[in-house]
Amino acid sequence: MIAAPEIPTDFTLLQESETHFSSDTDFEDIEGKNQKQGKGKTCKKGKKGPAEKGKSGNGGGKPGGPNRMNGHHQQNGVENMMLFEVVKMGKSAMQSVVDDWIESYKHDRDIALLDLINFFIQCSGCKGVVTAEMFRHMQNSEIIRKMTEEFDEDSGDYPLTMAGPQWKKFKSSFCEFIGVLVRQCQYSIIYDEYMMDTVISLLTGLSDSQVRAFRHTSTLAAMKLMTALVNVALNLSINMDNTQRQYEAERNKIIGKRANDRLELLLQKRKELQENQDEIENMMNAIFKGVFVHRYRDAIAEIRAICIEEIGIWMKMYSDAFLNDSYLKYVGWTMHDKQGEVRLKCLTALQGLYYNKELNSKLELFTSRFKDRIVSMTLDKEYDVAVQAIKLLTLVLQSSEEVLTAEDCENVYHLVYSAHRPVAVAAGEFLYKKLFSRRDPEDDGILKRRGRQSPNANLVKTLVFFFLESELHEHAAYLVDSMWDCATDLLKDWECMNSLLLEEPLNGEEPLTDRQESALIEIMLCTIRQAAECHPPVGRGTGKRVLTAKEKKTQLDDRTKITELFAVALPQLLAKYSVDAEKVTNLLQLPQYFDLEIYTTGRLEKHLDALLRQIRDIVEKHTDIDVLEACSKTYHALCNEEFTIFNRVDIARSQLIDELADKFNRLLEDFLQEGEEPDEDDAYQVLSTLKRITAFHNAHDLSRWDLFGCNYKLLKTGIENGDMPEQIVIHALQCTHYVILWQLAKVTESSSTKEDLLRLKKQMRVFCQICQHYLTNVNTAVKEQAFTILCDVLMIFSHQIMTGGRDMLEPLVYTPDSSLQSELLSFILDHVFIDQDDDNNSADGQQDDEASKIEALHKRRNLLAAFCKLIVYTVVEMNTAADIFKQYMKYYNDYGDIIKETMSKTRQIDKIQCAKTLILSLQQLFNEMIQENGYNFDRSSPTFSGIKELARRFALTFGLDQLKTREAIAMLHKDGIEFAFKEPNPQGESHPPLNLAFLDILSEFSSKLLRQDKRTVYVYLEKFMTFQMSLRREDVWLPLMSYRNSLLAGGDDDTMSVISGISSRGSTVRNKKTKPATGKRKVPEAEESSSSDSMWLNREQTMHTPVMMQTPQLTSTIMREPKRLRPEESYMGVYPMQPEHHQAPLDYNTQVTWMLAQRQQEEAARQQQERAAMNYVKLRTNLQHAIRRGTSLMEDDEEPIVEDVMMSSEGRIEDLNEGMDFDTMDIDLPPSKNRRERTELKPDFFDPASIMDESPFLTLCSWYKITLEITSYSKPAEDSATRLPGNLGQLGGIWKTVTYFFTALLQCEPVLVMGERSLKCCFKCKSIHFVPVGLCASSNESD
Repeated sequence: MIAAPEIPTDFTLLQESETHFSSDTDFEDIEGKNQKQGKGKTCKKGKKGPAEKGKSGNGGGKPGGPNRMNGHHQQNGVENMMLFEVVKMGKSAMQSVVDDWIESYKHDRDIALLDLINFFIQCSGCKGVVTAEMFRHMQNSEIIRKMTEEFDEDSGDYPLTMAGPQWKKFKSSFCEFIGVLVRQCQYSIIYDEYMMDTVISLLTGLSDSQVRAFRHTSTLAAMKLMTALVNVALNLSINMDNTQRQYEAERNKIIGKRANDRLELLLQKRKELQENQDEIENMMNAIFKGVFVHRYRDAIAEIRAICIEEIGIWMKMYSDAFLNDSYLKYVGWTMHDKQGEVRLKCLTALQGLYYNKELNSKLELFTSRFKDRIVSMTLDKEYDVAVQAIKLLTLVLQSSEEVLTAEDCENVYHLVYSAHRPVAVAAGEFLYKKLFSRRDPEDDGILKRRGRQSPNANLVKTLVFFFLESELHEHAAYLVDSMWDCATDLLKDWECMNSLLLEEPLNGEEPLTDRQESALIEIMLCTIRQAAECHPPVGRGTGKRVLTAKEKKTQLDDRTKITELFAVALPQLLAKYSVDAEKVTNLLQLPQYFDLEIYTTGRLEKHLDALLRQIRDIVEKHTDIDVLEACSKTYHALCNEEFTIFNRVDIARSQLIDELADKFNRLLEDFLQEGEEPDEDDAYQVLSTLKRITAFHNAHDLSRWDLFGCNYKLLKTGIENGDMPEQIVIHALQCTHYVILWQLAKVTESSSTKEDLLRLKKQMRVFCQICQHYLTNVNTAVKEQAFTILCDVLMIFSHQIMTGGRDMLEPLVYTPDSSLQSELLSFILDHVFIDQDDDNNSADGQQDDEASKIEALHKRRNLLAAFCKLIVYTVVEMNTAADIFKQYMKYYNDYGDIIKETMSKTRQIDKIQCAKTLILSLQQLFNEMIQENGYNFDRSSPTFSGIKELARRFALTFGLDQLKTREAIAMLHKDGIEFAFKEPNPQGESHPPLNLAFLDILSEFSSKLLRQDKRTVYVYLEKFMTFQMSLRREDVWLPLMSYRNSLLAGGDDDTMSVISGISSRGSTVRNKKTKPATGKRKVPEAEESSSSDSMWLNREQTMHTPVMMQTPQLTSTIMREPKRLRPEESYMGVYPMQPEHHQAPLDYNTQVTWMLAQRQQEEAARQQQERAAMNYVKLRTNLQHAIRRGTSLMEDDEEPIVEDVMMSSEGRIEDLNEGMDFDTMDIDLPPSKNRRERTELKPDFFDPASIMDESPFLTLCSWYKITLEITSYSKPAEDSATRLPGNLGQLGGIWKTVTYFFTALLQCEPVLVMGERSLKCCFKCKSIHFVPVGLCASSNESD
């Protein structure tokens, strides 16, 4: 309870024996000083004396007299708003605000304290105000309860969580206010046993509130108050130590010089400080046990984070009192918190402790207990938490290297290869501190040495050893990037690395092995690339960022340093490692990062000549593709026309190409003229020379050497003879491809003549024919090369070549003929859609380990992607994609993403053609199944189920917007229906068409049709049906029944009630598919009349019978004409449309709801389909007997699946049942039936108004009753008007079926009589309900 001066308070904060907190405090209670007495500072405050009342009460001659408090309350809102607004604005000096409040407190502490209480209430977002009367007479719990009632719960926001500029600094200002308040009151007011007791009591009560705003705000205030008190306690401790030293120094003086007055003064001062220290410790103990120990495990993560953040500050600020296991355990426990935000606060709190090495001794037990948890947090799913965990381990490592084991360190080491750069950088810093930061004492004398004798030499070796031991040799760039920020000097010591490679080892020094030299060269290349490009490797960054001026200067300096060093050293390195392909490949990439101007300004031309000679020698020595391409790229980098060295490099390159071209022509002539089989040595010479020319042709224009003719001869000879080595064919195809591409670039960029275009066109066509021939080669590698190049050429020379205003290239457009498209598709089917174990050729004879399988899969994915690009860009016909789409489910794990993206792109190009392609793929699978299993296959077989599942997946790809895919879905159904009835049964019309089972697959797409389109598709289906088909109910006809049901479901109630305010335009998807309030829904008697009125106002005027004729419409004055589609809204190109209701666009949520309901309905229908057919046949037989006998139905008949109207044998009678809604019926369907069956039980339709419009005879018939006496069920009727009595509920479907017959026969009103009550459809109330015989319940009129 908040204390008041006149009322005895039960607030016992400072008395341990009466407080509700535990007496065993975590603070040291030295000599029982918590039990203080004397000096008026008793722990339990009683009534204040008269003098105290006059000082702090309302009397004592204060202005306003006894109404002072009331007067204050009248202006309290303004004063309190001023304090809250000042803190919210955060612009005024907080100290002046606090000083003003202190002056007010000294003048009248009750009024000032009331302002402070209301300040905390208002900071919580509560609009309530604590009045003086509440403050004086109510306890804390009562005040908080009152404020909770006045809390505005309409919005969950409160100042600490509100967004916007005005609330941006509120939290910091709020915390600052509390800190300044305690700091300004630390010498007097906080010890008056009134202000702090009241505030702490209030905050403790608010922190236990169920209202999140109260709990969050008060916890933050209490924790910041605790932090401020910890600071006060720390100052008191320092003052006590100083006073104690002064006292000891004075007392140790000789008696003659000792000042007894000063000793007495110091003793008194120390006593006062000790008392104040005890007061503060009691306050802190109350806050800790009253707030922290409950809120550190609060349900709200923000509150838990506040507690952990503040306890970290306490332990760091006042380690003598708080840095012990009693408080550290809370941080250790909370490191297992589910929220990353809280775990992050734990780690940052611990970092502040481990950073101070003087505190390490107090953290030993905590470290041993929670070290494993910290190590495991380096793999936290929250990257920020993982980063801070690694940084914490780095601090632990610096404090004591023995704490972390080798296994612990290895768990961090591998994170330098992480794709997340902050994690990798933190791990790189840990690695650097562990392995590279230590320096031996003898290294101090060689700090100025350079090269191999520099102190970095051993560190570079250590880096190489670590790189090799990690067994991730392909990720040197990631290792370098991880250590780039912390080990820049080491990684940029290229002179040391160069010395380790070129210089001989010193005496007693072990030389680098070949593997270590390769690793060092790779690391050196990565450091040079990082310095020259100034961005992380691929996968580590979000993109190239803009460099600052300082970074640009550093980049230029590094490039200059690299060029000056390696322009001289690179020729030497190439000479030393010229025979090692791996080392040479990496070294040849260095000139790409040179500043080529330095070759001229630094007079380094001779070193450039030496480099060109070494490159030439390497080209002559090596035939490895990677080495040759590296040489080609190096020439390309050096042949820059902007620099003066261009002529020198261009001459060297031309000489090299001349020699290679002459040698190739000479070897080829000899190779092709031999009458015998080519010699292996000659073939090797041709292949090696062709490899070199192909590698250079990739980066250089070699058109002037006219390489097309010689390659054409080579390829043509290979086709004629068929014995050409596969590698020669592969490189000849690639070289010819480069020739055509360079000629195309030349024609495109310059003003070309017509002769150039014709020559290029001829060469391109001839080359495509050659590639087409090689598609049938016996060698898989040759076929793959021919396929890849052919796809690229067709893509480049498609109609896309004319985009961008390049109409002059129209003669070059090449469209593949049907034979070429067929061969490309056959290649995909034979070489891509195969099992992994069958791909023996791609493994090159190696064992099928994981690496080879992944590589082979990657190759096949590239082949499939190349062909799919041709489909997407309409280079080949879209229907060729049918063979690709049908593999979607079988090879989903390998190629699912590629096939799905292809579907999406083709649908964007042409929705209708894409839909036709999808249905074609299903037809192909269906035909394949027929060929394997015959027409008498089992529809429950895995093959047929797989086709249905594929159809379901296809349907899902159309999305939820049915309007966009309307024409496409309609065309899909049209093609599917035509396919199903395409092949008539040779045994006659009494047997189903051969492909009728395909309708079961097609029904998967019915849910994508609009309701009006379902009826149109149904009409189209009837064109293919005969009268006998509509009567068939055998198992073989189930696909037709299922498909018809899918079209009829949800399509019979387009228009909703006008009274209910739901028009057909605004109907939702939920109304479209789910049952529109079936008999499961109970309608109160009071609402039956209005409900039935609304449902009978809008009925479907047309409903097609199962035969192939449209029935005439019934017209009535109370029925509206359904709204028809405008001509532009129809799509007559698909098939004739019937007048439909306009369908408005549907919102996303209702579409999702509809889709889920539809899926559940279809799943239940699949399981009960056969049972439904059997029930229907049984019902039909029983009904025929019942009609002949004229008696009641058999008692043991099951409820039928009523999907067709009972008809006479000759005529066709309109289905009058198709408009009635179960909202007006009081019958529960039997629970034994599934959802599909309940949906298909159509309600009865009886509209007396429409009959009265026909003739007087029908008017009389409408009052005629046909009574069916049910005598076998003798259980008395229940009073409820919403259920049939006893077991009669299961007869609902039987009665309805009888209604079909009699309604069609006599057009009469049905009545079901049971005892003294009858279930009837009354013309007066237009509802079906139980009423006594002869009386209408709603009209109270006798029939």
